[in-house]
Amino acid sequence: MTRAQALTELRRAFADAGLETPGLDARMLVLGALEISAADLLARPDHRITLQQAEVLTAYKRRRLGREPVARILGEWEFWGLPFSLSPDTLVPRPETETVVETALKHLREPADPERILDLGTGTGCLLVALLHERPRAAGLGIDRSPGALLTARANALRNGVGTRALFAASDWAHAVRGPFDLIVSNPPYIASSLIATLDSEVQEHDPLLALQGGPDGLEAYRVILSESPRLLAPGGLLVIETGYDQAGALRELADAGPLEIVDLVHDLSGNARCLALKLT
Repeated sequence: MTRAQALTELRRAFADAGLETPGLDARMLVLGALEISAADLLARPDHRITLQQAEVLTAYKRRRLGREPVARILGEWEFWGLPFSLSPDTLVPRPETETVVETALKHLREPADPERILDLGTGTGCLLVALLHERPRAAGLGIDRSPGALLTARANALRNGVGTRALFAASDWAHAVRGPFDLIVSNPPYIASSLIATLDSEVQEHDPLLALQGGPDGLEAYRVILSESPRLLAPGGLLVIETGYDQAGALRELADAGPLEIVDLVHDLSGNARCLALKLT
């Protein structure tokens, strides 16, 4: 079987099974199973795959038809143009979360001075690693309650060349942390407990509950972060947090009750309010 034939067969099987993005899923799994680039697939579609590659692809096909997410099958995913390994303790980095990185970089001062960055609920470490990749004089601390997530984040920092500037530690949010930090970022759990059961089965069965559940109203983590940030931020320091698509109004109300000033509300490509930037004045 050629590469092109394998891709066509996989796409057809996924379409027949009613998967939402059969073409994209097939393409990603073919590239992963054959360990080739998209350019290589395009340049040599008639290249025949080996028996070992066919066996890997068959296993990938079976797992995807069982509704295991593509990223989980591959064991890694791209964020901010960088590769990130996954584990059962971490969420898959999403394109919408790149809005947090974009917003932070937009509001940070010129990178002439070293910066200290805190990532609360670091997961894969994608936010911290992406920011350290963009700010070569910065150093950062990633916090998570999950030891497994911290091991994954540490490996990702090393993998992406920022390991010497990144530390990771276990804490219930920032309770064990002292400042000051120039920047705090977070993509906290923000799904209300009552809504967990309504999530897609691929999320319920493969994503860690600890990284999803935001308490009765979905705002539990935000209350902690907004209350802890004033003592952790340096004067003029910046907090950038991801929000649920319908939570911007509630977060504004929470923020208005404290000393942080809202300086930006940024929407993602779908037009949803996606992250809030606040400053300590």
